[in-house]
Amino acid sequence: MLVAPDKFKGSLAARDVATALASGIADVRPELPVVMCPVADGGEGTVEAAVESGFRSRSAMVQGPLGAPVTANFATRGEAAVVELAQASGLGLLPAGPSPDTAAVATSYGTGELLVAALDAGAEMIVLGLGGSATTDGGAGMLQALGAGFRDHAGDVLGPGLAHPSTVTSVDLATLDPRLARTRIVVATDVDNPLLGPRGAAAVFGPQKGATAELVLTLDRDLSRWSRILWQAGATADPEQPGAGAAGGVGFAAMGALRAAARPGVDVVLDIVGFTELVAGARIVITGEGSLDEQSLSGKAPMGVLRAASAQGVPTIVVAGRSTLQPDVVTGSGFQAVFTLQDREPDLRTCILEAPRLLHEVGREVAALIPDD
Repeated sequence: MLVAPDKFKGSLAARDVATALASGIADVRPELPVVMCPVADGGEGTVEAAVESGFRSRSAMVQGPLGAPVTANFATRGEAAVVELAQASGLGLLPAGPSPDTAAVATSYGTGELLVAALDAGAEMIVLGLGGSATTDGGAGMLQALGAGFRDHAGDVLGPGLAHPSTVTSVDLATLDPRLARTRIVVATDVDNPLLGPRGAAAVFGPQKGATAELVLTLDRDLSRWSRILWQAGATADPEQPGAGAAGGVGFAAMGALRAAARPGVDVVLDIVGFTELVAGARIVITGEGSLDEQSLSGKAPMGVLRAASAQGVPTIVVAGRSTLQPDVVTGSGFQAVFTLQDREPDLRTCILEAPRLLHEVGREVAALIPDD
C-alpha cells in the first residue's frame, strides 16, 4: 500500500498525514507493507517532499517578502536542486498576515537569493515551486537578486530589494548571473493563469494577499507596464502564456527572462519522489489534502496522484479534512472512495487540532476494506 498525501494546510505536514494514516492501517492489517510517499503540488511542502525522497536539506539566509531576513530551506541532490518560493517570499512569512500595505510592496527578491544559493551549491537543474506567494511584483525582485539591473523614473539605479513594477522604467538582463545560461529551470505550478486581466495574477490572487479592489486594478496596470519593459529588455514570455500569472507574475519572469519551462507542480513532484516506481508494486494508493474542492479536481496533488496511479491500474482512495464536493462527484472523477475528517468530527477547529487521531481512525477504516490476497 502506498500512502501519498499532500499537507493538510494549517494542520499537518504531508509526512505527518502519511504517518497517521499508516499507523491506523498497521493497527488493523499489520501484515500489509505500507510505503509512505509525501507529495506536494509545487507550493509549500515541495522541498520537504524532495528531502523525504533522498535530497539533501540545505538552508540560506535571504530577504523575506517585506525585507526582513528569513532562513529558507532548499534541497539538492547531485546537480539538481529544488527551491520553494514560499520559503522566501510566502504568505506565511508576513508577520501580521496579508493586508493592502503588504500586497502593494511584497517582493520576490528572497526567491532570487535562494536561486543564487542553489547555483552556489552547484545546481545545473533547478525546480522552482511557485505556490503560496505573498507577492505581486512580476518577479522583478527575483530577477534583481539574480543580477539584473534596474533603473527608476529618474534614471537612477535601484538598490537591492527595491525593484518593483511600480518603480522600474528599464531592465538590463545582460547582467544576470552567467551561471543561469547553463542552468535548466523548471517552474512547478498548480495554476495556468495568465499574467494580466480578469484571470490574471492581480485579479485572481491579489485579494488572497490582502489587495483591495482598487489595489488589484493598480497592480494589474503595473504588471502590464512591467511586461512591456521586460519584453523590451529581451524577455520572451507572452503575458497570456498559461502559468505566467503564477506567484504574482514570478512565472512570467522565470519563463521570459530565465527561459524556464512550466510544468504542473504535482507532476514535477511525482517525478522527484520516484512515484512511478513506487506505485508499480502497490495494491492501492491513499492520497489526500486538507480541503477537497473544485480546484482539487484540476491541478492539485490528489488528482495528479490519481492520474499516475490509474496509468498503472492501481486504485486510489482520497482522504481530506473536509470536502465541498458530493461523494459521487469525487468517485466520478476516478477515486475509489473518499473519506473526510469532518464526517467523524463536524467541528472544523477540532478536526484541525485532532487531525492525527482522526487520520488514524481513517487509516483503520481503509485497512478494513482491503481484501485478503
